[in-house]
Formats: sequence, C-alpha cells, structure tokens
Amino acid sequence: MRALVTGGAGFLGSHLCDALIGEGYEVIAVDNLLTGRSGNIDHLRNEPRFCFCQADITQPF
Repeated sequence: MRALVTGGAGFLGSHLCDALIGEGYEVIAVDNLLTGRSGNIDHLRNEPRFCFCQADITQPF
C-alpha cells in the first residue's frame, strides 16, 4: 500500500510518516518546508519505503 502525506516534514506529518512506515506502507511525503523542518524526517532518509518531495501542493509539480 502507498500513502501520500502532505506536510510530511511537520510535527504531525512526520509522526504520521513513522506510523505508516511501521504499518508497512510506502510513504511519499510532500512539504514546502515553510513551517516544516527537514530535521523531522532525517531519520527516514535511508528508509527504502520513504520518499520526500519538497514542493508546494498549491502549485503543479
């Protein structure tokens, strides 16, 4: 299964990414890093089921 998490580098989004990966999901996290921090997801960078995309979801990407 796959999940798309918007705001994935924020406090709640990063914890949701952790939980979803723990449940076996492949996770794509999207965040523009305006208020989110890349440090919140640093521990997931080497996780093969995790992909981070720095983008603004209000714009085409």
